[in-house]
Amino acid sequence: MMRGLRAHYHLLPNQDEDLPMGCVEPDSEGRPGWEGAPAAGAAPEEPCGLVLNMPSRILRDRDTKELGPHLPSRLQQQPWRLLYCTARDGFSLRTLYRHAGPLSSPALLLIRDTDAQAFGAFFATAIHMSNKFYGTGETFLFSFSPELKVFRWTGRNNFFMRGDVDLLMVGGGSGRFGLWLDGDLHHGGSYPCETFNNESLSPRGDFCVQDLEVWGLA
Repeated sequence: MMRGLRAHYHLLPNQDEDLPMGCVEPDSEGRPGWEGAPAAGAAPEEPCGLVLNMPSRILRDRDTKELGPHLPSRLQQQPWRLLYCTARDGFSLRTLYRHAGPLSSPALLLIRDTDAQAFGAFFATAIHMSNKFYGTGETFLFSFSPELKVFRWTGRNNFFMRGDVDLLMVGGGSGRFGLWLDGDLHHGGSYPCETFNNESLSPRGDFCVQDLEVWGLA
């Protein structure tokens, strides 16, 4: 089984590499970019972290720094705001759809289970009800166990996301979902699936939700 790998970002002094969108460093004359800066001895550039408009109950500062560079480059350094959270809005999939769906924004789904395991999913499209699977190949699953593991689309099927009032499903194949949540958002599960070739995001497979958040572009 393919395991997700924690990304490491390094720049060697004699290498040139494009910076992620929004991560620019002024040169010696104050202009954005690397022109005019000495190549030898230049400090490695830090990856762009996830920019949240308020603290998350689920992600630590270290987690946001690790997760940010895995987003599509056009979304890196874009500000994200909290659309829905169980601590504020209650446990209800209907309420999640009502808060997250109308904005048509890419979405980050964050979950912490009762075993204190943090995991979730990124969607390039808004989370909404549908009687068929929808989404794009930019969708991915991730977990912090405790280090970040990212599970990207394999291309084997297009079962990115599907949901109704009773069930939200992410990834699928051979009768198993990469991630699912029930209608009251108290229970869910995560199993290896063909869409992402992922590990179980929660150690127990089936889990109980402690906290859940959905973030969208501000």
